[in-house]
Amino acid sequence: MAFTFAAFSYIIALIADAFLIFFAIFHVIAFDELKTDYKNPIDQCNSLNPLVLPEYLLHILFNILFLVSGEWFSLVLNMPMIAYNINRYRTRPVMSGPGLYDPTSIMNSDTLTKCQREGWIKLAFYLISFFYYLYGMIYSLISA
Repeated sequence: MAFTFAAFSYIIALIADAFLIFFAIFHVIAFDELKTDYKNPIDQCNSLNPLVLPEYLLHILFNILFLVSGEWFSLVLNMPMIAYNINRYRTRPVMSGPGLYDPTSIMNSDTLTKCQREGWIKLAFYLISFFYYLYGMIYSLISA
């Protein structure tokens, strides 16, 4: 049993993925609050927009570690989410600051439904990824 860079990459991915799961849960709860009118759109967008770039950077960070450590399968599994995040940020509404959510259009029914669905899909992806990273960490610790 040896501690390799691949095991280190999976440990960092587990920790980062726990934060990403938290972000996705917060995302789902926030859009549920918008749907049921518990919060106004301006406050909700002000709380969601600062979390967009940290989410993307965390996801890219541990994928760079996977790239350096040669964990190609893990990297390929994450490429669709990275591509989606880059495309989503590239086509975001024009705003004065970083973020994805515009308070003037967030309450549109189709936008609200799309954002809520996006949160659930990201939550499912991060939960499945968490268990895969746990498996990858254990496998890399045992096999080396």
